[in-house]
Amino acid sequence: MEDLYDFKNTVLTSEVELSDIDKEIFKNFDFTFDGKTEFTIPHFSKVEEDFSIGVIYGSSGSGKSSILKQYGNEEELVWDNNKSIASHFDSVEDAIERLGAVGLNTVPTWAKPRKVLSNGEGFRCDLARRLGSNIVIDEFTSVVNRDVAKSCSLSLYKYVKRKNLKNIVLATCHDDILEWLQPDWVFNTDAKKFASRGLVRQPIEVRIIKGSRKYWELFKKHHYLTEELPASAQCYLAVWGNRIIGFASSMSLPGWTPPLYEGDKRLKWREARTVVLPDFQGLGIGTRISDAVGDIMLEQKVRYYSKTSHIRMGEYREKSPLWRATVSNLKDRSSDTHDHKKRLIPLARDRICYSHEYIGENNKSYDPKYNRPDDNQISLF
Repeated sequence: MEDLYDFKNTVLTSEVELSDIDKEIFKNFDFTFDGKTEFTIPHFSKVEEDFSIGVIYGSSGSGKSSILKQYGNEEELVWDNNKSIASHFDSVEDAIERLGAVGLNTVPTWAKPRKVLSNGEGFRCDLARRLGSNIVIDEFTSVVNRDVAKSCSLSLYKYVKRKNLKNIVLATCHDDILEWLQPDWVFNTDAKKFASRGLVRQPIEVRIIKGSRKYWELFKKHHYLTEELPASAQCYLAVWGNRIIGFASSMSLPGWTPPLYEGDKRLKWREARTVVLPDFQGLGIGTRISDAVGDIMLEQKVRYYSKTSHIRMGEYREKSPLWRATVSNLKDRSSDTHDHKKRLIPLARDRICYSHEYIGENNKSYDPKYNRPDDNQISLF
């Protein structure tokens, strides 16, 4: 029956040899069973025209996997557990883009072999390797917690749209991801029909509040460079509902820089650490936290800088009107031997870094009269 896909009348059958245990159990439960089981697959009219994402949704045992086979088989992956997960991609750029596309942005995780990853991390890196047009994924997000499921679904949606990928079909027993995936079609195997596409993604409201450095213990192992936090850092927490999901900090920055306007004597601060817990990566929270702290700095009448070698954060700032590049942005300093004690941002000679100043909406940093309302709530959508 495996190769028959006339779903108008397809009936799958299975048969087992009845043991004494079977007979006794089924007798006790008054269940009549002769060893044969039948299952009729819901009638499904295959979507033939090009689409981006399609979803087959329903309860376990409702026929999702059988219908999914109309679109192909899930790719079987082979992982070399003597190598990092990052080394399994075609290039540096490919690894960064694909791992970021599934919200797996914790760089230390990229250095690990597949066998040591958690269920959530493993699900994401498997998905990263399978990304492309004309793929099928069975049991999509079934083995991960629902926060990971939602963030990964949104990351996948954004990547598929950005790359213009086609004909990706996912089978899942969870409907909480549909608003995050924004699929072109949904077939419900329980209702045996295509579902309405009236999916509206609810906004994520994240509050930024002052916090103490003790919360760094929750986040330090997820930072891509170091677990250290400067003793003088001011700390902030990103809170979604009643959950702490992100951490940010800033610190004063000594040194001189040309004023932006006559009489500009403002102090200078720099970003110290910004980290989002892995389960919530891929939602765009990290960049928004950084922007929100930048607004707080402008409220306090200081200039705010940041240096990063994290490509996704750096590329976001390259395109954002809220940040402007400094003179050291993306400069190769490997051969620089000058004394840089007065530099605004400490010199990193072993890597090329992004370096920016936060100027805020409509270049508010240039306006000496700028006084932003006291509202540190950010909305991601």
